[in-house]
Amino acid sequence: MAMWAAGLWMFSVSAALEAAFAAGIFSETLIDLYLFLVAFLVEILALGSVFLSGNKLSGIGYLIYVLATALFLAYSFSVSTVGNIIVGGVVYGEIPLIIIISSSLATFPAALILVISSIKSYRKTRDSRLLSIVAGVILVSIAGTLYIASFPALLYYAEFGGILLLWFGFLDFSRLTGKETDSKEAKANVSS
Repeated sequence: MAMWAAGLWMFSVSAALEAAFAAGIFSETLIDLYLFLVAFLVEILALGSVFLSGNKLSGIGYLIYVLATALFLAYSFSVSTVGNIIVGGVVYGEIPLIIIISSSLATFPAALILVISSIKSYRKTRDSRLLSIVAGVILVSIAGTLYIASFPALLYYAEFGGILLLWFGFLDFSRLTGKETDSKEAKANVSS
């Protein structure tokens, strides 16, 4: 759960950076931080799912992969210059190929892990919140592709819609409706 919370906080920081860029605030350090966070947060969310699966070997293996890709991401920023990729307050410019490669190595496997673990958990529990997580992950993953394909406005809409779906997947609305979830069932919802 801590990994999921950290991933969602990273998204919040990323969204705040997008707002700063829209307001005309820019620096190379801020854009590097933004690009790092939007890639790394997907891995952190996936790491939470892997740890909750209960398989320690998988958790350790994926943790090593996450650390390796984080180092590769950091390296890619140290050897390349992103420059001012803000056009009209929107993140739009071209990104160096090494950063596209390193962020893809981070995000695509992580998105796949999140989708598969959510589908497995849904099949076990039939908790519809997990379908929201699947849709959110797919939409956030599409956001990165939209950016690479030069549709920056859609990037923001896809990120916003995706993160809303993720939040809805993590929230338990049964408390609001007066229906309490059995604690065993709730525990099964987050582990696969």
